[in-house]
Amino acid sequence: MYKCDHCLRTFAPRDAVHLEIDGAPKVFCCGGCSGIYLLIHSEGLDNFYSNRRWSETGIDTLLFEKEIDPGPFEAQASDDGAYKQTDILIDGIRCASCVWLNEKVLSRTPGIMKVNVNYATHRARVSWDPAVTGIGAVLKKIQSIGYMPKPFSRSGQLKLRETESREMLVKLGTAGFLSSQLMIYSIALYAGYFQGMDRTTKTILEVIAMFLTAPVIFYSGGGFIKSTLTGLRHFRFNMDSLITIGTLSAFFYSIYAMTKGAEVYFDTSAMIVTLILLGRYIELSAKGKASEAIDRLTDLAPAEARLIVSGKGMETERLRVPLASLKKGDLVEVAPGERVPIDGVVVGGSSEADESIITGESRPVPKGRGSKVIGGSINLYGSIKLEVTATGEETILSGIIRSVEEAQSAKPRIQGVADRVVGMFVPSMLILAVITGLYHMASGQSAERSLMTGVAVLVIACPCSLGLATPLAVLIFTGMASSAGVLIRRGDAVEKAGKCTDVLFDKTGTLTQGRPSLRETMVMDPDFERDYLISLAASLERLSEHSIGNAVLKAESLLEKARNFEVTGFAAVPGRGIFGRADGKDVFIGNRLMMNENGIAMPLNISDITGGPEREGETVVFMGWRGKLRAVMAVSDILRDESAEAAAQLHKMGLGISVISGDNESTTRSIASKASIGTSIHEATPEMKRTRILEMQKEGKIVMMVGDGINDAPGLTQSDIGVAMGRGTDIAIESADAVMLRNDLRLVPFLIGLSKKTYAIIRQNIFWAFIYNLLAIPVAAAGLLHPVIAAGAMAASSLFVVGNSLRIRNFRQAGQ
Repeated sequence: MYKCDHCLRTFAPRDAVHLEIDGAPKVFCCGGCSGIYLLIHSEGLDNFYSNRRWSETGIDTLLFEKEIDPGPFEAQASDDGAYKQTDILIDGIRCASCVWLNEKVLSRTPGIMKVNVNYATHRARVSWDPAVTGIGAVLKKIQSIGYMPKPFSRSGQLKLRETESREMLVKLGTAGFLSSQLMIYSIALYAGYFQGMDRTTKTILEVIAMFLTAPVIFYSGGGFIKSTLTGLRHFRFNMDSLITIGTLSAFFYSIYAMTKGAEVYFDTSAMIVTLILLGRYIELSAKGKASEAIDRLTDLAPAEARLIVSGKGMETERLRVPLASLKKGDLVEVAPGERVPIDGVVVGGSSEADESIITGESRPVPKGRGSKVIGGSINLYGSIKLEVTATGEETILSGIIRSVEEAQSAKPRIQGVADRVVGMFVPSMLILAVITGLYHMASGQSAERSLMTGVAVLVIACPCSLGLATPLAVLIFTGMASSAGVLIRRGDAVEKAGKCTDVLFDKTGTLTQGRPSLRETMVMDPDFERDYLISLAASLERLSEHSIGNAVLKAESLLEKARNFEVTGFAAVPGRGIFGRADGKDVFIGNRLMMNENGIAMPLNISDITGGPEREGETVVFMGWRGKLRAVMAVSDILRDESAEAAAQLHKMGLGISVISGDNESTTRSIASKASIGTSIHEATPEMKRTRILEMQKEGKIVMMVGDGINDAPGLTQSDIGVAMGRGTDIAIESADAVMLRNDLRLVPFLIGLSKKTYAIIRQNIFWAFIYNLLAIPVAAAGLLHPVIAAGAMAASSLFVVGNSLRIRNFRQAGQ
C-alpha cells in the first residue's frame, strides 16, 4: 500500500500517480492531489506540509470518519411513541443528485422509516424506529457517503448559507479574475496557431496558461473535485462528476499536448468552472431570497423580555431576562412600541397590537384584559402586562415557522419524476460521453477533437436545472403564502390547490363571523323560567368548543341571577349537538337530529315557531330532557363582509362553490344566498360531509374544503386540500393542509390563484429541463458544441429555471 504525499491517504499501488519533484520521488493517490501539490510547491508554500497537524491520515478519516456526538441530535428528536424524528443540517449538498443519494442511502438503511432532504435548505427530516436503529447509525450513514451532518438550528442554517455564499463568491471572483487573465494568453496562442509562433514563445505562453488554470480548477473548482472523489470512493456518481471529469480531462490533455506541440485547451477548463460557478452563485442567491419569509419570521422574537418579579415588601422589579428562561405563568411587561416577546394573555393594561407580519391582518387589533397576544407582534400604544401561556416550540410563531419549513421540505408528486431521472442520468451520461469520444475517434476525428466532444457531452448534460425545478418554486410559494396570511402545512398543497375544481364552505364560523349571539330564547315548558333554561344550557356549553356555545355563554353573563350547575357525563356529538347531566337532568342540546335520536318529541307547530328565524339565516337550537322539548333558541351570526367578494372571485376562476352545513335547509340556503353561492347542502353530519366530498372525488373533481370546527375535521381530511380558519378548533387545524392566519375568505381564491401560478411554473421548469437535455445532448454528441459553449448553455439553463421561479413573486390576486 502507498501513502499519498498530499492527503496522506493510503491506497492501492495500481492507483498511484508518480512524480519526481526537485529530484525527490513523490507518490499521489490521484491527479487532483498531485496537481495541488505542484501548485503549493510552485508557489513556495512547502511549509504547509511541515506545519500541518493532522491527527489522522487521509481525506476519508479527516472528513468522513470524525466522531460526531449524537447528543445534540437526540435532544432535538421528537417521539410519537412508535418512531423518533429529528431534523439534520447536511453540509456538503451541492446538487439534486446529492439529495437523491442521501435519500436513497438513508431510506435503504434498516430501521429508517422515512427521510426527506430539502435541496433548497439542506435540511433533512429523518424518522426511525428506535427498536431497530439509533441516531448514531443515521449520522454514520450520512458521513459514510461523504457529507457532514450537523444539528439543525435556524441560526446554524443561516450561518451555513452565509458561509456558503461568501465562499462561493470568493471562488467565483478568483476564477473570474484568473480566467480573464488567461484569455489574454489564450488569444495570443490562437493568433500564433493561425499566423505562426516560435516554439519557445508558444511553450512560455502555454506554461503561463497552465499555472493560471490550475488555481481555477483546484481551488475554485475544488468543491467539484472533492464531491467527485467522495462519490467515487463509494462507487457513486453525481452532477459534479460530470464537471470534474470534463474539466480535468481538458486540463491534463492540455499538459500532454504541450509535450507534443499540439493545441492546448486550458481556457476551456477554466471557463467551464467559471461559468458553472456563476450559475451556482446566482442559484444560491435566489434560494436565499426565497427563504426571506422564514428569516423575517425568525427575526421577529426579541432576544430578551422584561420579567416582573416580586421585590422587597409589596414592590415589584423589572428584570431583563433571555427569552429562553421564561416559563408558563411568568408575568412580562411590554412597553409601547416594543415587540411582544412571547405568547401570553393580557392581565393588566390595554393597547392595540400590529399582527400584520404574522397573520397578514393590516388593521391594529385591540388588546385588553383577557386578550391573547402573539409573540412577535408589535405593541402599539399602551403598556400591557402579560401572563406567559406558551414558550419555546409551543408558541404560535414557532409553530408557523415549523409548518412553513415542513411544507418547504415536502415534494409535489411531479418532483418524483425528476428525482428518479437524476438517479440514473449521471452514470448514463458518463457512458454516453465515453461512447461519443470513441465513436468520433473511430470516425477519423483527431484525439483532441474527440476528447473535446466527449467533454462537451459531460458538461452540457449536468442536470442542475432539473434538480432546481421544484424546490425553489415551492420555497417562494410557501414564503408568499405565509406573508399573505396563509400557513401552508403540507408541501403538496401547491399541486392540489392548483388543480382544484370545487370549493366547499362550512357555514358557521367560516362564511359567518363565528361570533354568534343568542337573539331569542323561546320557553316551550311553562314550568321553567327563561333564565334557568339559559343557565342550564350555559353550564353544558361551557364545556363545548362550538361557536354557538359562546352565544349562550354571552347571554348567560348578562343574566341578573345566573346559576352554574355541575355537569357530569358531558359529550359532544359532531353534527348533532351536546348532552350531559346537570341539576339531576339528562339534558340534550342541538339540532332536530339530536332531538329525534334521543326521543325528544317536537310539538306539531314547531315549523311555525322556527320558520321566521330560519328564513333570516339564523340557527335554531333545541333543548330538552325526559322526552320533552323545553326551549328553542334562535342564534344569529353575521355573514363575513368579504364572503360575496370571495365567492365572486372563485366563480370568475371557473370553480364550483357550495355551502355544506349541519344546519337546517332554510338557514343554510339563506346564508348561501347572501354570499351569492347557489348550491347548498343542509343537515350534513361530519360523516355526510366526508361522504359528499368522496362522491365528488369519484366524479373526477379536485375538492377544497374550508372549515373551522370539530364537525369539519372528517371533511377537511377527506378533501384533496383542507383549509382551516385560523380561529378554528385545534382538531380542524390539525386536519387541514393550510391554515388562514387571518379570517379573510379572500385568501381562498388567493391561495388557489397562487398555487395555479406556482404549479404552472414548476411544470414549465421541468419541461424546460427535460427539453434542454433532450435537444442539447445530441447536438453536443454530434461534435457541434465547444465545451465552453456547453458550459454556458448549462449555466443558462439553470438561470432560466431560477428566473422563471422568481416570477411567482409577481403574482397579485385581483382586488388586492
